[in-house]
Amino acid sequence: MKKILGVALLLTLTMAAKSQVKINFEVSFKEPQAHYAEVQMNMSGIAAKDYVDLKMPVWTPGSYLVREFGKSVEDFTATVNGKPAKVQKVTKNTWRVFNAKAAAIKVNYRVYAFEISVRTAFIDESHAFLSSASIFMYPAGMIKNPSTVKIIPFGKWDKVNTGLEPVAGQQFTYYASDFDILFDSPIEVGNQDVFEFTAAGVKHIVAMYGGGNYDKERLKVDMAKIVERSTAIFGDNPNKHYTFIVHNYNNGGGGLEHLNSTVLGATRNAYGNEKGYKDFLSLVAHEYFHLWNVKRLRPIALGPFDYDNENYTTNLWTAEGFTSYYENKLLIRSEITNRDTFLNDLIGGLGTVINIPGSKVQSASSSSFDAWIIGYRPNENSKNNSISYYSKGEIIGLLMDLEIANATKGAKSLDDVMKAMYEEGKTQKRGYTDAEFKAMVEKISGINFSEFWEKYIDGVEDIDFEKYFAYAGINAKREIALPNKPFTGVSLKLERSVVISGVSRNSPGWIQGLNVNDEILALDGSTIADEMRSVRLPNPNLTLETLPTIAKKQVGDIVEVTVKRDGLEKKISLTLKESPNIRIKASYDDNATAQQIAVRKRWMGI
Repeated sequence: MKKILGVALLLTLTMAAKSQVKINFEVSFKEPQAHYAEVQMNMSGIAAKDYVDLKMPVWTPGSYLVREFGKSVEDFTATVNGKPAKVQKVTKNTWRVFNAKAAAIKVNYRVYAFEISVRTAFIDESHAFLSSASIFMYPAGMIKNPSTVKIIPFGKWDKVNTGLEPVAGQQFTYYASDFDILFDSPIEVGNQDVFEFTAAGVKHIVAMYGGGNYDKERLKVDMAKIVERSTAIFGDNPNKHYTFIVHNYNNGGGGLEHLNSTVLGATRNAYGNEKGYKDFLSLVAHEYFHLWNVKRLRPIALGPFDYDNENYTTNLWTAEGFTSYYENKLLIRSEITNRDTFLNDLIGGLGTVINIPGSKVQSASSSSFDAWIIGYRPNENSKNNSISYYSKGEIIGLLMDLEIANATKGAKSLDDVMKAMYEEGKTQKRGYTDAEFKAMVEKISGINFSEFWEKYIDGVEDIDFEKYFAYAGINAKREIALPNKPFTGVSLKLERSVVISGVSRNSPGWIQGLNVNDEILALDGSTIADEMRSVRLPNPNLTLETLPTIAKKQVGDIVEVTVKRDGLEKKISLTLKESPNIRIKASYDDNATAQQIAVRKRWMGI
């Protein structure tokens, strides 16, 4: 009893100390046209120490790259009792304020924000998008302290949208219960077009920046369907409200998930065609599914976060890959796509994985772990030595889903695993390990998944998709994509000249030593100018074999390629091969057995 009372007293004192510290931010925009935010941070009730360290995160959750947000901070100053305080920068992202044991300090700094993406802050004369991890600092050791944020819109800006809770009676002022919440809550400021809908008992706000040919009424209906179908998988929707911040650009894309909001990049005039509209809803489905998968049902390494360093996990194939897989499932369940489109989209993703040379080199778990050094930093050799955990994880989700449905004769699916893991996370109040996820898959399916893990998650074995599709009465087969056609494995780009942009592993170009950045001068003596005359531009799929001289050759022929490398001419002979790339064909079997039909229905969820 004495020990319990001691723990209770310690908790009470800790909570009291936490409540005594007050942290308030004020963000304004004196020069938005120059891409700056002005940040004022006021702290009071802090402990009597000689200094306070203020830290800027080096990355933002959901985007696994150290982005060094501190590099954009300027004019950092501090005052104590109305007088300038000494400031010393002690690490790349830490500013030390010497406060002579004063209980209150005021800090001012500016943040330069001029990178358009869903992960980074961007400010101009039309709006401000504040990616919070790149704007706000936190006091070292006080990550769990609450704070408030007051936004002062610039000029005629009149709207603020964020997932943060508004402070009653204070316009454009918001409350964060701790810094994890603050950093997970982006803020849009400007004159965005705002509409709302209610689905799964939750109010959803959509803030559209940049205009576009979207139909708000159609979006309300279809986005609501996605919300309802997502919620049905997990059994509850954990939010009181949810905010979609949508940035519409001439050519936009990408998304980033947050606890009760998301930021989406879209192409402003693509809503009017069916492909563009479907692509946008796929993005909505992906980011909304993250509300559960990764934000709450998460790998154990992803929270509590270390904002100073990389947070390594081998499970991004579930966090991101499964979410990519569920895009398709949510669209067919929402009647936004039909069963043929559903299958074709999966086949497209499967073909992408199988035809990337790096899929034979890097495993899904390794791809997850190396996200910090490879995933967001692709180079000319990335396709040869790595595979995206999004792409491979999507296919793992497909195979695992079909295996579970078949093992249970259509009674269970991956849905049941995701829901059970979500409930387990709520009970344990922590993330899962890879072993725990595997154990749940085996519990739901009733079979052993060790060989599956060895082949497809920790290994790089060829994907036996024919077997898995057969479980659902789908006939699938592979064939050479371009039989008897010459192949070099060399992709090109057109700059001031024609240069090599990529060389595929084990291709003729790879074997004979053609290099990225080699300038193509001639093929069998035919100048590159002559070769390019018959090529329609722009051509994003420009390769050596699309040029006339090679296009007329046969598999096994030899072609002499003249290149310039480092200012010197070089001749390289290539023996042309047949392309190793495969094409997948799949169709629903009209004579599927009763069990296959049951598996198919459970798998699709329709």
